[in-house]
Amino acid sequence: MNPIPLPPPATRGTLSVEEAVARRRSLRSYSPQALTLAQLGQVLWACQGLTSGWKRAVPSAGATYPLELYVVVGKDGVEGLAEGIYHYEPEGHALHLLTSGDKRAELAAAALNERFLREAPVDLVVCAIYERTTAQYGKRGEMYVHFEVGHIGQNVHLQALALGLGTVMVGAFDDEEVSRVLGLEKATRPLYIMPLGRPR
Repeated sequence: MNPIPLPPPATRGTLSVEEAVARRRSLRSYSPQALTLAQLGQVLWACQGLTSGWKRAVPSAGATYPLELYVVVGKDGVEGLAEGIYHYEPEGHALHLLTSGDKRAELAAAALNERFLREAPVDLVVCAIYERTTAQYGKRGEMYVHFEVGHIGQNVHLQALALGLGTVMVGAFDDEEVSRVLGLEKATRPLYIMPLGRPR
């Protein structure tokens, strides 16, 4: 299936970094109102998008880029985008549809039945292929991967706030069940789930 291009990301905004840091909070109650494709694209760019040549929006040890980003879109969750599970492609700033259908309830069931994962119009899942980094740095590379997912978490929080959206970091889930829902290969490990939407 052809990739779905996302609108070009903005590199200037109206909210200062200082104000975004001061106002950042975890959000656990979401409006069902759909996101725009531009809003989703902007958040994905802040996660893993290209900023200069092949460099991405978050630092990565040795530029090994072990993280992969999946997007679980609910019914009417994003304007002009069908419900389903998508993979984000940084190089083309585009989405690839992997599985059709609203999988938020299954994802929530894999995460201790957190209701807000069913309610948010979109859930982001950050996964890691550890071997990309450990091949260069050995076992210590595992820690570098965890640094990187933390960088993504803060970027998502601040970018979401700048767009009038919110998120929360979810780490309590059954790894195997999340992998099953997303259809991940064995080498790809889920690390974070981040619901994304407007405050209710």
